[in-house]
Amino acid sequence: MAENQAALGNRISTVLARRLGGELLRLRDAAGLTQPQAAQVLSATAAKVAKMERGWVPFRDPDIVALCELYGVSDKHFVKGLLDLARLDRERRKAKGWWQQVPRVGGLAEYVAMEEVATHIRTWQLALVPGLLQTADYVRALGVTSDWTHPDEIEVLVSSRLKRQARLWGDDPVNFHAVLWEAALRQQIGGVEVMRAQLNHLVEMAALPHIHVQVLPFRVGAHHAVAGSFNLVSFAEPGALDVGYAEGVASTVWAEGAEASAAYARAFERVSRMSLAPQASVSLIDAISKGM
Repeated sequence: MAENQAALGNRISTVLARRLGGELLRLRDAAGLTQPQAAQVLSATAAKVAKMERGWVPFRDPDIVALCELYGVSDKHFVKGLLDLARLDRERRKAKGWWQQVPRVGGLAEYVAMEEVATHIRTWQLALVPGLLQTADYVRALGVTSDWTHPDEIEVLVSSRLKRQARLWGDDPVNFHAVLWEAALRQQIGGVEVMRAQLNHLVEMAALPHIHVQVLPFRVGAHHAVAGSFNLVSFAEPGALDVGYAEGVASTVWAEGAEASAAYARAFERVSRMSLAPQASVSLIDAISKGM
């Protein structure tokens, strides 16, 4: 997992806490205040503030509210995003959440935990349909090619993937923006029938107001995100609390700091601008489906 055990008893630095701590650090710097000044409003020590800003301790809601007031943050929606992130981090530390009960999820558990409270998710995919938009048969086909060889294990993978997709429904669905390279639409995962059903599902999902699907066609040639796929997760207004996530063959890359996550955001915006508009993208997806 993307966690580091430190010589602080049983305290753990999590991705969620480090991102939240980094945001509080950014707000404190913008307000021109020191750690001792922040500690004073919490009736705590500067050492505690340092641990909070580094993500080594769980965050209490009253502390977040007090610090936001001290730093002059008046946007209630933004503060709520911080509180939601802190709540999920506390649950994450206690191993709550359905994703914790799924065997062999590994480092993806931290990502799924963030997905649960995200307000906005952007994803760039070179070769596969994004997980939140995959059909059950498409997931099964992927499972067969992985090291999840037993049918029961593959069904666990399918079930967990479908549970993740619940974030696209309900009263407060996540805003989802996916940009796919054309190769992801033409690679016949599971064969023609499975892929045709997958593409038709993409068209249906793209019709929802909170889901935006774009396609980067082959004819564009070289582009800014050729190096690999990635996700960008936001917890408030896009850009305010972004975390970049990219899976490699043997490791996972987390872009937690403002500068690193901004680099991913710029790459996404560039590839989005080079891609077809949503309506033209849906037309291309439909044409590829009918041509199979």
